[in-house]
Amino acid sequence: MSDKPINPNYQRIWSTVLLIPKGKVANYGQIADLAGLPGKARLVGKALGYAPKSLQVPWYRVINSQGKISFPIGSEHFEKQKGLLQTEEVVVLNGRIKLKEFQWQPDLSELLFTLQY
Repeated sequence: MSDKPINPNYQRIWSTVLLIPKGKVANYGQIADLAGLPGKARLVGKALGYAPKSLQVPWYRVINSQGKISFPIGSEHFEKQKGLLQTEEVVVLNGRIKLKEFQWQPDLSELLFTLQY
């Protein structure tokens, strides 16, 4: 890791991603909004790449707004994300996840009492 300081918003993103329940997914923009960083979907992807292994941030539960895994189909990262989602019984067909079925929709108590931003 470089000596470059970590973006202070990364912690907000990591904390929010840690709240995604097993068997659910969220998209980059949704995480940005819930972390109090509207319009910062790309920052979410970047932050996930810098997440310390010790935090065990479930990065694989974050997908793009079309319900797809963002890595190229067949790539090592794609296969890893697909496999991790499938172990949580998330159905992945051709790199796509049905958002109607698997998207995390925080309820009112989560929005008010669990999410920090």
